[in-house]
Amino acid sequence: KVIEVDDDKKLLPFFDKRMSADVPADSLGEEFKGYVMQISGGNDKQGFPMKQGVLCNHRVRLLFKKGMSCYRERRKGCRKRKSVRGCVVGPDLSVMSLIIIKKGPEELPGLTDNQMPRRLGPKRASNIRKLFNLEKQDDVRKFVVRRVTEKKPQGKAPKIQRLITPRLLQRKRFFKSQIRKRMELSKKLKQDYAKRHAEYKQEQKELRASEVAKKKKKEHKE
Repeated sequence: KVIEVDDDKKLLPFFDKRMSADVPADSLGEEFKGYVMQISGGNDKQGFPMKQGVLCNHRVRLLFKKGMSCYRERRKGCRKRKSVRGCVVGPDLSVMSLIIIKKGPEELPGLTDNQMPRRLGPKRASNIRKLFNLEKQDDVRKFVVRRVTEKKPQGKAPKIQRLITPRLLQRKRFFKSQIRKRMELSKKLKQDYAKRHAEYKQEQKELRASEVAKKKKKEHKE
């Protein structure tokens, strides 16, 4: 929800505060009494976004790469120098984003007066069990939260993650048996190699002994 504030005096408690700082919102009006807001971001009058970690209240040009906020990589490995606004709040901001941390006694129309239902239910099997207080032997697939849409009146259900099925157990058993077979084969190959190595050593020993015997015989004749 957008709330327009024309009087700068109301915004004085927010000035010189950094992003993710908690600020009491009593100065915004009577209906905000008791509310505590967290500064989550904003834009200056030219539309440049605030960036967390830039400790100033003016614009700076930074070199951005993949994974940094305020930047979307267009080509792989591409870096770009862009202008961003520092994370300290000042009078040059045109928009400031706030999150309600603590609710006051009065309701705010369009914000806290109506309960918005969760659009999506849990997806992970353990979280579905936790939500419906299920036992381990209960079938999770019967309890998944379905969402009715215009295209699918029968309902749209998410694919359950980390679901233990007979197919998964069979695959697990197959992988384990493959590992066991590989281990047995390597063990057998190792034994065969050791046996053949011992035989080769014995052959070499006998060959050397026979050569020595021949040499001695030759020397004795002379």
